[in-house]
Amino acid sequence: MSFIKKISGILAVSSILFSCNQNKKENADSQSNNLLLENVTLLDGNGGSPIANTKVLIINGKIAKIGNDISNDDTKKIDLKGKTIIPALISAHSHVGTLKGTTTVPENYTEENILSQLKKYQDYGVLNVMSMGTDRPLLFESGLREKSARGEIDGARIHSAGYGFGVVNAAPPLDFAMDKVFRPKSVNEIPAQIDSLKKINAELVKIWVDDFNGKFKKKISPEIYKAIITEAHRKNLRVAAHVYYLSDLKQLIAAGVDVIGHSVRSEVIDDATLAQMKVKNIIYIPTLSLDEYAYVYAKKPEWINNEFFKKSLEPGVYEMITSEKYQNGIKNAPNYALNMKAFEIAKQNLKKVYDSGILVAMGTDSGAMPLRAQGFSEHLELQLMTESGLTPLQAITVATKNSAKALKIDKDFGTIEVGKTADFIVLDANPAENIKNTQKIFSVYKAGKKVK
Repeated sequence: MSFIKKISGILAVSSILFSCNQNKKENADSQSNNLLLENVTLLDGNGGSPIANTKVLIINGKIAKIGNDISNDDTKKIDLKGKTIIPALISAHSHVGTLKGTTTVPENYTEENILSQLKKYQDYGVLNVMSMGTDRPLLFESGLREKSARGEIDGARIHSAGYGFGVVNAAPPLDFAMDKVFRPKSVNEIPAQIDSLKKINAELVKIWVDDFNGKFKKKISPEIYKAIITEAHRKNLRVAAHVYYLSDLKQLIAAGVDVIGHSVRSEVIDDATLAQMKVKNIIYIPTLSLDEYAYVYAKKPEWINNEFFKKSLEPGVYEMITSEKYQNGIKNAPNYALNMKAFEIAKQNLKKVYDSGILVAMGTDSGAMPLRAQGFSEHLELQLMTESGLTPLQAITVATKNSAKALKIDKDFGTIEVGKTADFIVLDANPAENIKNTQKIFSVYKAGKKVK
């Protein structure tokens, strides 16, 4: 009996020790998830003036408190004196998975490639990206998007517009891995196609309304895109349109489009059209970097040898875009002057749209082709927005708060505010003073954890 009591006593002590050790481990794990950022300059994404030398408390991946009256002994403290934090960037128009090296082909769309590109976006402080209509079944069959949303995989969270809508033998071009795009020949095909997007929980419906500067003889017809918009709305899906011409914008507004996925570049938007856009709460995503990329490599831009740019490129792309043959090809192309003019019109339209009170969100079309670098493009977009007349604080709000609204994820993302997910970039310099300072990344935090 005494032996049994002795054994029982040993087991009881062991149980207590195990419990204590377990509690210590849980407390340590809890503490590792909690941070107190001290002496930081805060740009919260709401557009207000920077708050200097403040504190930000992060508990379990969420912003718990902001201000200097914070004291928490159970929290890891990080002194960020001289640093600035801004919300992580959000791209409302990108493409993921089809680009690899200097090619954009269906075979590139693998889980490995998708994960690699999401990691690249993360390294550049872009933590939510909308893949705009060029995804493939793998994304939905593998559960990658859901794992991404739950934070189970590294990299930016991927959002998807599924398979977009275009025209047979026309836009969008098949040679950019667009073979899964719906190309209805009649309105009768559209309900089933929208149903298939609903089944994969597409977050937007993408339509291409463009002839690519006359490259294609026809565009998607108003009859078709009106039916797409009507059916999408019936299924509670919003529609984002690729546009170029002002005439198409006007017809799309009348048809009920929700999002304009590129700048209007044919001419300056008139005030009456802007008023209609505002009344109908249409979102505008200018993608200025796309338009600059269309010609800028012939001019050898000042950032061409910047490591921040070069590291964002796929293998072989730098050699391609800096070659004399490639640069001369752009310079001698028949649409070279037109592309430069289109870029200037795009910048004018961004300023007019923004000043009209229309919601402007950030997108870049990065990843659609090799010269549109993922990660770098989003920082270049900020710079181009300021060149268009926006202030650095306005540009940052467009790329954070507004983009979160555009993707309907603003409950959790887009600003550094109490209750929101702690996604932010720590910078070595204040971008309110110079927007190029967003490129001076010290670290990136995703849901309160350092990932870069």
